[in-house]
Amino acid sequence: MIRLGRKSGDPATALRFLMVAKLGTGLSRNKVAGCLGVATSTVVNTARRFMEAGIDGLYDRRAFNGRAKVDERFVTHVSAVLCNVPLDFGWSRPTWTRELLCLEMRKRGFPAVAVCTMGRVLAAIGARLGMPRPVVLCPWKRDRRRRRIAELRRLAKRASAREPVFYVDEVDIHLNPRIGRDWMLPGMQRRIVTPGKNEKRYLAGALDARSRSLLWVEGERKTSDLFCKLVWRLVNEHRQARRIHVILDNYIIHSSRRTQMNLAQFGERVVLHFLPPYCPDHNKIERVWQDLHANVTRNHRCRRMADLMANVHAFLTLRNRRLTSNRRPTRAYRELGSAI
Repeated sequence: MIRLGRKSGDPATALRFLMVAKLGTGLSRNKVAGCLGVATSTVVNTARRFMEAGIDGLYDRRAFNGRAKVDERFVTHVSAVLCNVPLDFGWSRPTWTRELLCLEMRKRGFPAVAVCTMGRVLAAIGARLGMPRPVVLCPWKRDRRRRRIAELRRLAKRASAREPVFYVDEVDIHLNPRIGRDWMLPGMQRRIVTPGKNEKRYLAGALDARSRSLLWVEGERKTSDLFCKLVWRLVNEHRQARRIHVILDNYIIHSSRRTQMNLAQFGERVVLHFLPPYCPDHNKIERVWQDLHANVTRNHRCRRMADLMANVHAFLTLRNRRLTSNRRPTRAYRELGSAI
């Protein structure tokens, strides 16, 4: 009996065989339960199953349930369904739930499964309850958009000291903190005290395509003057450059009449290269702004704009210092934490 239980490969089944084997030696039900660390009722039920069905009664009864409901084909179809939204399949709800996934799989001819079973399937394929990202589609045709992006990439690769290339964009800094996810204990919800009345500051930044260092200027309004202020700083910082190439989006302050009048002072020394509309992922400075929000502005606790902007400048300064000194990122972030 013990040998058969071991061959089953299931610890629970092996334990049932062991119970019957010890009962066969003459031990009482209470002694078997105490020896194996189980309840007496478990020993009684196991003995009853053996008396009714013999050795077959000791095996896991689910082994005779037939074909499993959740198989590789089921999991593959769930993955395919998650690539779309419920509206694509005629449901009125715009987001998926475990219950709705069960209904969709039933409609596709699969056996009905419980909500908890669908949860295990989602965990097995690594699905997560994430936050969607809103996007605006580019109005350009695909070939035109790809050609333009390829041209700008080639321009960035040819960057040199004589003709540097910069990715330019602006970022909003709000005194009311951006609320983001954070690790918390069960039953705990972290509270972020907001100042109430919001204040704003704006940064215009230029990311060097070669060194990845950042130049930036600050302003109280996001106007053409802020962008022109950044261009003047670029020109002053790169006096030896024959031509400065600037890759940027189509925001109105980049092509306004005031901007064009200021750029006319430099002749052909400053050249603007516009990205296709609504293609922020191809402006590499966006990653810097994401890091800025993640490390400084998200869930911040500053009560004054001056304190918040001091933290912003400290983060960007340490970022440039890390690049020039080839420090590891973790060390720079530790310094940032002590500075803030």
